[in-house]
Amino acid sequence: MPPDKQQAVIDSGLAAVGFRPENQRLYPNGSLAAHILGAVDIDNFGIAGIEKWIDANWLADLRGAGLALKGRDLQPVELSIDLRVQYAMEQELGKAVTKFGAAAGAGLLLDVTNGEILALASYPAFDPNNPVDAFKPDRINRVTAGVFEMGSTFKALTTAMALESGRFDLESVVDASRPLSFGRQRIHDYRGKYRPLTVPEAFIHSSNIVMAKMAMTLGPEALRTFLGRFGVLSRLATELPESAAPLRPSSWSEVTTATVSFGHGIAVTPLQASMAVAALANGGRLIRPTFIKDSPVSERTIAESLLSANTSEAIRHLLRLNAAVGSATKADVPGYVIGGKTGTAEKVVQGRYSKVLNVTSFMGIVPADNPRYLLLTLLDEPRGLAETYGNRTSGWNAVPLGGALLHRILPMLLKPVFPSPSSAEAVPVATGEPSVDDSSSD
Repeated sequence: MPPDKQQAVIDSGLAAVGFRPENQRLYPNGSLAAHILGAVDIDNFGIAGIEKWIDANWLADLRGAGLALKGRDLQPVELSIDLRVQYAMEQELGKAVTKFGAAAGAGLLLDVTNGEILALASYPAFDPNNPVDAFKPDRINRVTAGVFEMGSTFKALTTAMALESGRFDLESVVDASRPLSFGRQRIHDYRGKYRPLTVPEAFIHSSNIVMAKMAMTLGPEALRTFLGRFGVLSRLATELPESAAPLRPSSWSEVTTATVSFGHGIAVTPLQASMAVAALANGGRLIRPTFIKDSPVSERTIAESLLSANTSEAIRHLLRLNAAVGSATKADVPGYVIGGKTGTAEKVVQGRYSKVLNVTSFMGIVPADNPRYLLLTLLDEPRGLAETYGNRTSGWNAVPLGGALLHRILPMLLKPVFPSPSSAEAVPVATGEPSVDDSSSD
């Protein structure tokens, strides 16, 4: 009760009434970073998020020992979250979900050099001051506890595998003239070129046919092993208790290999996918993400040297190329070298792929030539608008959301670099065609 009410009871002179002090957990920022912080129950025991992690690791044991705990007696837990970035992410995510009429959305900013998470948002959120809301089905943490087919963002992994094998390079040409047929099943390209494509062309035009052919050339076991090394085939554990296991194929047939190569038929958490792409960008070091500031990187390094320096550099080049002239142009920010890949996946509804509902995502790195941060944006069931000409693929919604976020947060994190007119950046384009803003490709 508030102090004035307590004083009123004291002043009333009711001798039989006493007071017992108790601790209450308050969240002055309301719903900000709720999916990270979590919540506590009426007895102040953690029931979600970091609150539950702290209790499970040591705080509950101290309470059980009968210690009277006060804040000054405990060492604070400092999170890696940047509240400026977190606030911007939640604002822009809410705007995008509303604008595109999406059912939900999510966002993440990850430091690829040490795995620290600077921001994580899932929409709709909840207010930890009302902890019962944390258990509503639509309030789950979609970044760690939701699994999605990540679509064409998986093509970065497939391309890296192909380049690392030595059987393909950036000058390789793969025939994408005709769809692939597997009995009644056909794999085609969304707005494809339907001609032979170089690897860079296949990446920026997001060719399912080329990705499938490269994966099938190397074989099912090669793809499964490669994805497993990058951590997308097993549950990813972080400090957050909310963690979902991936939904992976029960068997790796030729058609499964073809579809998984472009992110179809396998569902992972967005954090898993982000960790894998971060390893592609940082030179091949797979680092378990963390929400704790200055957590030792060596203790969280799952694997090193997963890629050669040449392959990692090639992937960074392709990501940059895609942001400059491919499907991620709407994420480019003046003064910063952005790289990125888009993804659009059909949703599974009652066991069948829907033709009208999808999940769109964008994964960007910055600076693309020497990556420091990875940004993920995701929209669940976005709708086409008049300004998108009815399109609801990633280039029209998740990418502009990423661009709006990068415009807001990059000046807080990195110094912009503007080239002089005589040394303006020249982006090599290996397409054999005029550069176009093909934002609807995926």
